[in-house]
Order: sequence, then C-alpha cells, then structure tokens
Amino acid sequence: MMRQYELVEKVAAYKPELDEALLNRAYVYAMQKHGSQKRASGDPYFSHPLEVAAILTEMHLDEATVAVALLHDTIEDTDATRKEIDQLFGPKIGQLVEGLTKLKRLDLVSKKAAQAENLRKLLLAIADDIRVLLVKLADRLHNMRTLGPMAPEKRARIAQETMDIYAPLAGRMGMQDMRDELEALAFRHINLDAYTTITARLAELRERHAETIAAIERDLTAKLKENGIAATVYGRQKTAYSVFSKMQRKAISLEQLSDIFGFRVIVDTEEACYRTLGIVHRTWPMVPGRFKDYISTPKQNDYRSLHTTIVGPSRQRVELQIRTREMHEVAEYGVAAHALYKDADEAGHVHLSKDSNAYGWLRRTIELLAAGDNPEEFLEHTKLELFQDQVFCFTPKGQLIALPRGATPIDFAYAVHTDVGDNCVGCKIDGRIMPVVTELANGDEVEVICARGQTPPQAWENIAVTGKARSAIRRAARTSIRKQYSGLGQQILERTYARSNKTFSREALKPLLGKLGHRDVEDALAAIGRGELKSSDVLRAAFPDYQESRAARRPEKSEDEGWFNLRTAAGMIFRMPGRGKSKDRRNGKAIPIRGAGDDLPVHFGPDGAVPGDRIVGIIEPGKGIIIYPIQSPALTAYDDEPDRWIDVRWDIDDALQERFPARITLSARNEPGSLAEIAETIAVNDANIHNLSMVSTAPDFTKMVIELEVWDIQHLNQTLRQLRAKPCVADVTRVNG
Repeated sequence: MMRQYELVEKVAAYKPELDEALLNRAYVYAMQKHGSQKRASGDPYFSHPLEVAAILTEMHLDEATVAVALLHDTIEDTDATRKEIDQLFGPKIGQLVEGLTKLKRLDLVSKKAAQAENLRKLLLAIADDIRVLLVKLADRLHNMRTLGPMAPEKRARIAQETMDIYAPLAGRMGMQDMRDELEALAFRHINLDAYTTITARLAELRERHAETIAAIERDLTAKLKENGIAATVYGRQKTAYSVFSKMQRKAISLEQLSDIFGFRVIVDTEEACYRTLGIVHRTWPMVPGRFKDYISTPKQNDYRSLHTTIVGPSRQRVELQIRTREMHEVAEYGVAAHALYKDADEAGHVHLSKDSNAYGWLRRTIELLAAGDNPEEFLEHTKLELFQDQVFCFTPKGQLIALPRGATPIDFAYAVHTDVGDNCVGCKIDGRIMPVVTELANGDEVEVICARGQTPPQAWENIAVTGKARSAIRRAARTSIRKQYSGLGQQILERTYARSNKTFSREALKPLLGKLGHRDVEDALAAIGRGELKSSDVLRAAFPDYQESRAARRPEKSEDEGWFNLRTAAGMIFRMPGRGKSKDRRNGKAIPIRGAGDDLPVHFGPDGAVPGDRIVGIIEPGKGIIIYPIQSPALTAYDDEPDRWIDVRWDIDDALQERFPARITLSARNEPGSLAEIAETIAVNDANIHNLSMVSTAPDFTKMVIELEVWDIQHLNQTLRQLRAKPCVADVTRVNG
C-alpha cells in the first residue's frame, strides 16, 4: 500500500507548487474513517481510495482531485458527514465527494430504477464539475481490477454495468486508454471463453508478425525522414474486446479482419499530418473507401486524427492513424488532457470548454434528465447515447450534425431542436423528398419539412435510434394523452357538480390539490379522466358534508350541445362530450375524434357493438374508453361508479364504410358440410368472419362462437335471419343481443 509521502511525491513530480497540507489531511482523515474496514479480498478498505488516487496521479491531475479520490467513499461507507468534510476541506471538495456518493434508501421497485437514479445524480454532478467523472472512472477501474473475490453473480452484474455505462462514458469523454482497459476487464467476466480464445490468438499473431511490424515501423520512419518530417511510428494491436465486437457486428471470423494491427504516426504539427498523408499515399496504394479525416471533422468526443489504410511494404493491408502529439494526448486521455484546472471559476468550479464536443453531449444528456422521464427510460436513453458509431450529416445551412449509425431524418430533426422534431412531417435528403424512415449516410444534406401543430406519431418511437428522439416522442405522446384525459376529467367533474347543484371552476380545484395528492389542476383532471380519482372524492374534499346520490345505471338520451364526434377510419362516428382524438387499435383501425389533435384510446368491449345499437362508453384506467351496447350485462359491474360512464352515440357518414364487431353463438348439426354452409351464408350476406371457436361438440350438435364484422344492426339481423333459415342450424343468437 502506498505511503503518505509517496503519494505527495507523485503529485509534486508534475505539480511542484501543490497544496501538500491538503493531501496530508485527506490521507489521514480517510485512513482514520475507514479504520478496520476490509474489502472482499481481505485487504484494508483504505487501499481502494488510495489506489484510485494513484490512478489519477498517472493522469497528472491536481491535488484537489486526488484529495477527492481519497475521500470519495467516506460519506457513503463511514460515519463522515458532508458538513464535517466542508469544515475540514472546504465546501467545494465536500460537494465533489457528495456527487460521488450513491443515493441511499431509494424508494424504488427495482434495482434497475435505483441504478438509473444513481446515474442521474452522477451525471448532474459531472455537469457541475468534470472532476467528478474523472474520480468515478478511476474508482470503477480499480474496482474492475480487483473484482475477482466477489460472488459470481455480483461480478457479472458489475461487469455488465461497466460495459453498458462506464466504458462508453469514458469513450464519449475521449478517454480511450481508460475505455480500453474497462472493456477488457469487463469482457473477461462477461464472456470468459471468448476472452481467453481471442487473447490467445492475438498473442500468437503478435509473435508471428513481430518482425513484419518492426520492418514497417522502420520503412515508414525512414520514408518520412527522407521528406524532412520527424515522426514517431509504432505498431499497435486491437484489443480482444474490439476484435470480438467487430466479429459479432460484421459476422466474420478473426482471419477475415484486415486491421488487427495498425500503426500510429505522431508528428509535430497539423500541416505535417497532411504532408505525411500525401507521402504515404504516393508511396503505397491506398485502399478505396478507407480514408477518414477527423481533423477537419472531429468526433463528438473531440478526437482528431487522419485514418487511412494502405497496401504496405509486405503487400499487407496496414491501417495508419496520423496525428499531432497534442491530438494524441486528447485521444488517449480525453477531457483529462485539457488544461481544465487553469480555468476554474471564482467558486472553484472546473468546467469543460463550451466549445467542447464532449461538453455538448453532456449538456444534451442533462436535457434528458430535465425532461422528467422515469428512471428506466432515462437509463435506456442514456445507454443509446453512449454507444457511438457515427454518421455525419448537414443542414441546408451547412451545420454539421453527428448521429449514430442507423439514424433517420426523425433523429436528425430532434438533433436540430425538439420543436423541429415534434413538428416534422417530411424531409428532403440531398434535395429529394424521401421517407422519414430512410437511413442516413455520411455526407447527406437533410432538410426537415415542418408543419405547426403536429404531434409526432407514437410509432416513431420504434423507428428513432437516438435517446433524445425517443424521449421527446414518448413525452409528446404522454402530453397528448394527458391533455385528452384532462378534458374528459373536466366534463365528468362538471356533470358531478351539476348533479349536486354546485358550480365547478378550475380555480376552486387549486386549494384541494394537496388533499387529492396531485401537483396541479391538469394532473388532477387527467386522473379523473383516467378513472384513477373519483369525482365524488373531489366533492367530498371541497364540501365535507357532501353525500353522493346514486346515479341511474343507463344514461338518458342527451341533447347535441356539448358533444363531439369519434370517427372511425371508414367514417362511422361516435359522439361524446369533450374534444380530442382517439384510436381503436383493434385490427389496426383508427377512430379519430373530430376536433383537437390529441390521442385517447377507444376500444370496443369483448362482444362488440354495431351502428344502430344504443351504446355507452366506460372509462377504464390505463385503457381509455371501452364501448359497450347499452344492453350488455358487463355494464352491471359499473352500477356504483357513475363517474366512469360516458354518453356516446353513432353519427354515420354515408360517403365511407366500415365493418364493426359483433359476436354470435350458433348450434349446428354435427355433419359433413355444415361449417361450409354456415361460412357460405355469412359470405353471401357480405359479412366477414373475424374469428371462430368451437365451444362444445356432441355427437349430434356442435356449439360455436363466431366473431362477425358487419356494417350495422340491420346487416347483422339480416345475416342472423339467413343463418336461422338453414336446415343445418338449430339455433343462432347474438351474444348480449
């Protein structure tokens, strides 16, 4: 275990003017607080924060960050408090340590939700000060290095979390060395067989090609020296995980990979990068399609380099990365390589440059936090954002938009701005109108066509690949449904107030929100519309002496005033109080509501309903409005819940036609040809069999249930009469008829 003076000497080696007293206080305090605590391996617990601090000294970080590393587990795992740390080390270090402390006593139903909430807290702390991220990654790296003594299931969980979140997060912040080691350590615990096999093969290849690699290094260095360019050239081998993921992604064998070995060429200036590229391409043939210029177009994590593949001196494909020393430092250490610590503000906060791509990504991720997604959604979207295999597209004004591979114009629109995505109705790619589901390619110029007042279709959520787009689409759908339920809730509450000879107003609802357990009036009304809150409970909250009067089970015929129409895709219309738009997803048929453009689910009950039936709607929480014929016995279950009843009626547009569901029971002779005759009769009458099931079979008769689709009640009755007239049919009746 590293001694106190050794840690101070390590930091002093690269930062002579350090605050030595701060490091000494942090070392002693952490050692005393962790006391006799042990790790799973049996080592003293204090060895862990000490090793985390040592990792940060290798990155040449300042003494305040190293002190935070020493203290990072004290609040979480000892009796130390934020107040005590503030007093001893200052409020800034206290804030950083608290940012690294996991949330305790989370009232959440799943470990996944707890994981997401802790990730939220971490990212918010990182947004305030990037040093939180550097300490957290060093903490995770040491935990992964010492994962062996853990129970197998815990090892697997921590390794998967590292692969899903922390390794990609290091990559997005440009810390490639850190990412490579985290992936290698996690890969070994997630898939030991693949790790062992690929590692052995790579060692064998490295030994076999050692002389070839040395020869290429010599030839390339000599060629550049002849042209007056001082360069450092060295070969490198892909990591086991990077080889495995490429084999999986491209479905190829290890022998088919052409870039297991590559070479880095480090030069002094950006101009020398392009001169080197010209010399290489003039000397050896370039492999078409394998050149990328990340200097003029940096990656989102600020990575800059020239990539090319040539057919080298030994007639082998050789991948080259050409960069300056500064670019190389950023490529290896990412945000830790920037001179962040000279630019702290007056409060001591250290920030990424506002021009940094990594900072831009971090801000977009924080926007997802503010959007109010539930924990599991946030975790899903953040994982989507972390994985990056990018395409670069342009707006008509030339703005560069980086997106994950497989992204569509939907993702592009939301990357430009959430309002652009919400109002998107189409797109042009390179001047041609194309479907919004088109997969984008590098260099595409995308123009988004917008129309005000649009709501993104919920199906887009399954098409979008970016977390931002999915989150925004889901949020728009929730807002739309909430608005519609709020309108229904207000109608229900107005009717309940009217029955009690009282006048409803939204203002009068505000003082009751605390009693009702809702944040605002819209939330309360939406809860009533969904059936989660009874309107009678609202009246009792407003008027403690209120006595509910039993409502009639069947609604009476209403006047037209205050009604609106639910139109099916073929023109049949339900009329019901309120405004909005709904869909019946049975068989994919839409039932839009004529009026506002919001979505409210509307479904038929299990036995169906057809135009000509007297119908009623019942609000089902989480399902929307269920339509029943007025004579349905199922309605007796709602006798004592008058708030859930909605008066609806048919309003048919003769210009359009659509079939509606009705269920019948039929007893037929058990003889050859009976079923065929029944089906033929239904077909001749222009009805359609949607489903058929045999309920019981006897030697003489078979009883069956048939789900028909008919135009209206006259059409249904005509079909039933024709069936009754058939000799093979003993009896036929409509269910709930």
